[in-house]
Amino acid sequence: MWARMSVSLLAHVRLLIYNNTVFRRKALLKITVHLFFWCISLALVVLFTLWLKWFSPFGYQPPEGMPAIEQTSHHVFVFGTLKSPWVRWVVMGRKGEAIPAKLPGVRRENLTIITDPDAKTPGYVIKVTASELARLDHYERLGVRYERIKMQLADGQEAWVYRRL
Repeated sequence: MWARMSVSLLAHVRLLIYNNTVFRRKALLKITVHLFFWCISLALVVLFTLWLKWFSPFGYQPPEGMPAIEQTSHHVFVFGTLKSPWVRWVVMGRKGEAIPAKLPGVRRENLTIITDPDAKTPGYVIKVTASELARLDHYERLGVRYERIKMQLADGQEAWVYRRL
């Protein structure tokens, strides 16, 4: 299908270049329609991928033996992609209030934190519900890519932190 659309698009571009005005208008219209459908197709693929990764019941199952999440509010320290409000909105359904915080004794290295007694990792603390924490666990692939551990922040407050396995 994609190959046929590409060949058809190239044929219309040739018509646009080499033929008279009537053919040019028709070719331009067909090129516009093809480009529109290419863009719609790409957008649908991106949306499906996002749904499959973050919201679908497929693709991630927590490992056996994971403790249940307490039905209370939780504090989570975020230092990577979850610092962005739009990422939190996509993952949790709201951006939440992000309070600047520092995590002492660790430094950020790529997608994880590494123990370093002299470092303080900057980030944000967000307050989440139990269901939002479960969504964050799904996003971080808890037990597969990351572990969630309680750590003490620079201000003395405890918060969950995701650390790469």
